[in-house]
Amino acid sequence: MSSPISSLLRVFVVDDSTLVRQRLAARIEPPAGEALVVGEAEDVETALRGIEASEPEVVIVDLRLTGCHGIDLLHALRDRTDSIVTIVLTNYATAVFRKASFSAGADYFFDKTTEFDLAMETIARLAREKREGEPG
Repeated sequence: MSSPISSLLRVFVVDDSTLVRQRLAARIEPPAGEALVVGEAEDVETALRGIEASEPEVVIVDLRLTGCHGIDLLHALRDRTDSIVTIVLTNYATAVFRKASFSAGADYFFDKTTEFDLAMETIARLAREKREGEPG
């Protein structure tokens, strides 16, 4: 039997805004959500180190990061593993960025302004799927 903490979906958040990272954690962690933020970063290098150390199941990526671009992180993650679900959550939700994100390995792409709730619903669904897939 797994503990309540181990049954939570493990999420790593990569965004250049501390406020956005805090808002995401507040929405996806209990009691509001069903996931656990296992790390966060504002740039690609810090994100890669943190992701390797924390072994998340989901990584939420903004496209605009400190000193770099989220597409770079998507490429790096795709080259390293295929087991992490990547969710792009950005204010730069143009067709060009959407296509580039999927080409770089993103599993989902959401506009922060108009699809934030849909992104949170997707994370909740992934958390439920994890929980339901565990042996009881």
